[in-house]
Amino acid sequence: MGPMKPALASLCAMKSRGEKIAMLTAYDFPTARLLEEAGIDILLVGDSLGMVVLGYPDTTQVTMEEMLHHTRAVARGAAETLILADLPIHSYDTPEQAVSNARRLLEAGADAVKLEGGASHTPQIRALAEAGLPVMAHIGMMPQSVRIEGGYRVKGKTPEQAKQLVADAQAVEAAGAFGLLLELVVPEVAAEITRAISIPTIGIGSGVQCDGQVLVLHDLIGLFPWFTPKFATPTAHLGEEIRAAARAYLRETKSPSA
Repeated sequence: MGPMKPALASLCAMKSRGEKIAMLTAYDFPTARLLEEAGIDILLVGDSLGMVVLGYPDTTQVTMEEMLHHTRAVARGAAETLILADLPIHSYDTPEQAVSNARRLLEAGADAVKLEGGASHTPQIRALAEAGLPVMAHIGMMPQSVRIEGGYRVKGKTPEQAKQLVADAQAVEAAGAFGLLLELVVPEVAAEITRAISIPTIGIGSGVQCDGQVLVLHDLIGLFPWFTPKFATPTAHLGEEIRAAARAYLRETKSPSA
């Protein structure tokens, strides 16, 4: 593990001074390089690559080897930007396994790892923090549990759920997480969590009052046109650009103008 990039140490300072944190996913070298050139704060090598890169129906088939492969590619493209890599499903079932696999991701070029779970995963978070392996927790909708839950559902709709989410947030902070991702959490609850803890919250579909935001790049730029989440508004339509370029190439190849 190399020296800590300034971005990781400064995230809590960004929260305290009210500077929002911008995170996007990256899964390959050119994308990582472009996002670094654009000044994005954090690049997430998300297990969302299962759907938008590898064509799986969800994240539950993503392997550790696939995460390592894509983390290496992103690290080659972004030498200065903080790189956060997801621990895929069943790669952190025990604290020992979490530490072992987090080390592998950091050796591949990540600066920190993310795992899904709140209070239930404090042993893993504590083990990672004590081993000097920076970890972000992820609560609310947890995509690795989508098959168990039967779909992607907003969390925090009931007082009981809201109370549990706040308790989860406080538990992961106490265990040593440096940040917390909130996915599909009712915005009022996400705002309450953001006020209740001193580590930064990063929201996805959880309202604007989180300390930062993350999006799957493909949802932002229209590169996966077959599905766009309700909370994402594409600002470009690269899927259609690629179709148009390929059609133009096809026409020119079949019927050369020269």
